[in-house]
Amino acid sequence: MNTEEFEKYKNDFYEYRKQLFKGHVLNSLFFEVTLRCNARCEHCGSNCGDIIQKDEITKDEIFKVLEDIRNAGLYDPKTVMLNITGGEPLVRKDLFEIMAYADSLGFPWGITTNGILIDEKVVKNMAKTHMYSVSVSIDGLRETHEKFRRVKNCYDKILKGIELMLKEPEIKVVQVTTCVNKKNIDELEDIYQMLLKMGLKEWRVIEVDPIGRAFNNTDILLDGDGYKRMVRFIKEKQLEGKMNVTYGCGHYLGNGVDYDIRKKPFICYTGVNVGCILSNGDIFVCPDVKRRPELIQGNIRKDNFMEVWEKKFKLFRKMTRTCNSTCKKCSEWKLCGGDAFHTWDFDENKPLVCPKVLFKEDYRIQKELQDLKKKRSRKKTGNNKK
Repeated sequence: MNTEEFEKYKNDFYEYRKQLFKGHVLNSLFFEVTLRCNARCEHCGSNCGDIIQKDEITKDEIFKVLEDIRNAGLYDPKTVMLNITGGEPLVRKDLFEIMAYADSLGFPWGITTNGILIDEKVVKNMAKTHMYSVSVSIDGLRETHEKFRRVKNCYDKILKGIELMLKEPEIKVVQVTTCVNKKNIDELEDIYQMLLKMGLKEWRVIEVDPIGRAFNNTDILLDGDGYKRMVRFIKEKQLEGKMNVTYGCGHYLGNGVDYDIRKKPFICYTGVNVGCILSNGDIFVCPDVKRRPELIQGNIRKDNFMEVWEKKFKLFRKMTRTCNSTCKKCSEWKLCGGDAFHTWDFDENKPLVCPKVLFKEDYRIQKELQDLKKKRSRKKTGNNKK
């Protein structure tokens, strides 16, 4: 599109985002059902591990939240996706009892898991409770993954679990998520080929962010060149069309780049369409956001979740929630909006991740992506002529 068309698009999108923030329709609720975990991942945003959590939310407390949403009459439960996360959700012995009740109320649900505990019995319970989707972490080939996740001899178990779920017709979406970092970026092609052979259709690729353990483990974080490699790789695989390879919700990647690898423009939905219940009952916005006291909106042990959702979350619904003077003057402000909430530095009042800093305002990557598309188009045309 030319400059005039682009300016119109940018202004139209900004107006759309304004209306979205005003409406704050809840369509995704994260339930962090535990902080306990059977892995010790180098990048864990929640610093999960082998802990005894005395204030972990109970089955009955979760039931009450689900009932509050249904009884409020504002939403049909079928329109609110429950995203079950942790820690590792499958360490909870009552997880499928909880999800059976959610299913009986009409809530669709999915789970994010490291996959280590998935076996035939777990898959049967997933099917019985009508689990819609699952995202399993694969962060490299065997040696890299097991070192990154700090769990020995887990890789084959995880792959077996994925294969079992792919064979279960009740599970509609089986996705693998790969957190790209300096230790595994050279293995992306091998991971892709392995997943293709398994018959996987959905692969989510996203960078490791400077949050949680990775905040102090900066040797694994991608630099600008790493981001470019990741973006090129995603685009190459999208053009091949053998698998649905998507970039995660992490960040705005810059004028032109986003449109090449995303189906929709970047929006951080935290607190706007996405809410969260933390494992201690705190009412929050997204498990990846830093748990600062001033950001907590309430607690399900004393507050009705729906009342909090409707009356609070005011900070998160401001268009300037992630903003400083530099961001506001930026030519891409209307599209970026200060980037993702989970990587906003509240103490320094600046984004921890910025495409202009990462790419050093070198947007030659745009031309490279366009060249990839042209090359793929010429190949297809040549094949058709044959």
